[in-house]
Amino acid sequence: MSDPTPVFDDLREESEELDALVAELPPEQWRLPTPAPRWSVAHQIAHLAWTDRQAHLAVTDADGFRAAAQKALAAPDTFVDDGADEGAHLPPAELLSRWREGRTALDKALRAAPPGARFPWYGPPMSAASMATGRIMETWAHGQDVADALGVVRPPTDRLRHVVRIGVRARDFAFGVHGLTAPAEEFRVELRSPSGDLWAYGPEDAAQRVTGPALDFCLLVTQRAHRADLALRAEGPDADRWLDIAQAFAGPPGTGRPPKGAAG
Repeated sequence: MSDPTPVFDDLREESEELDALVAELPPEQWRLPTPAPRWSVAHQIAHLAWTDRQAHLAVTDADGFRAAAQKALAAPDTFVDDGADEGAHLPPAELLSRWREGRTALDKALRAAPPGARFPWYGPPMSAASMATGRIMETWAHGQDVADALGVVRPPTDRLRHVVRIGVRARDFAFGVHGLTAPAEEFRVELRSPSGDLWAYGPEDAAQRVTGPALDFCLLVTQRAHRADLALRAEGPDADRWLDIAQAFAGPPGTGRPPKGAAG
């Protein structure tokens, strides 16, 4: 069993990078709209704080999490927005403090988790490393929303490998959630990392392939950019179809983002 510590370290660093982006914002900038409909910068941070608390509960009190999850899933169309709304109305300093406290508690709980332990979640049970990987993906994606709202360009890092991994593994889920049969054959995915390395998945001789920058793949599978604005290339009809529907997150298909320059 591999050491999950580097994953926990990457989650902490991803969170700290976003923290540095919002820590000194004046109150009015916390109210700036982000690309997510009806969500401000405060909503984005509040959502991360809420989800970190749920993850901490799952790791430290499985029965308590299951009870909370049942209440949330009783309102499947609103519980995510409800959790974000609750925190978004707090004073920014209080919201920031809650987020910091929650993610620190989660970090400690993940590092203390017994090897091989699995914890309940809204989908299949997760290991501590998988829980951290999912939190990296969400922190990065919602951090992108914040950066877009502030007009900031974030330098990509090789922490994106976690987002890539989820996106690649979620291929069949993306087909299924759109009511499509997932291709039987594996795809070859070759992505250039921010540091210049090649991240490759699937057999080298696969007929269907996806290639391009890892950053663009991450923006696609988190639906933070439209495919038309990204330098991703597909070879083969199924691979091409995947790039139209890819998503790294659970739940129903998102609406995604319109291409740059689109009306409205």
